[in-house]
Amino acid sequence: VQLQASGGGLVQAGGSLRLSCAASGRTFSNYALGWFRQAPGKERDFVAGISRNGGSLEYADSVKGRFTISRDNNKNTVYLQMHSLKPEDTAVYYCAAEFTSLAFLILISQNEYDYWGQGTQVTVSS
Repeated sequence: VQLQASGGGLVQAGGSLRLSCAASGRTFSNYALGWFRQAPGKERDFVAGISRNGGSLEYADSVKGRFTISRDNNKNTVYLQMHSLKPEDTAVYYCAAEFTSLAFLILISQNEYDYWGQGTQVTVSS
């Protein structure tokens, strides 16, 4: 599956952005999906994950209550809605996908994902 992330940009602290990741090439609904981010000089970290049926969600503690992951299997797209953005949210955001037969599986380790988008830059100014 090929992934194309978009929606990043420059926003002031307290603002909102919605990232999108469009998939092509395989049956989208067979994949667990995740968002990760990598800030300059830091490792890539898990942000949010969603199961193939959308029934299970998981978030990093740092974004709980502010970010929402969702998917539209008809549009082959996964979203990350981000509210109340903080300067520490500044990073390159990556979407990831992994085939699974388990409807409610969420994957939180980047090592568990085989497919990655190219990343989209999010910059939050103070």
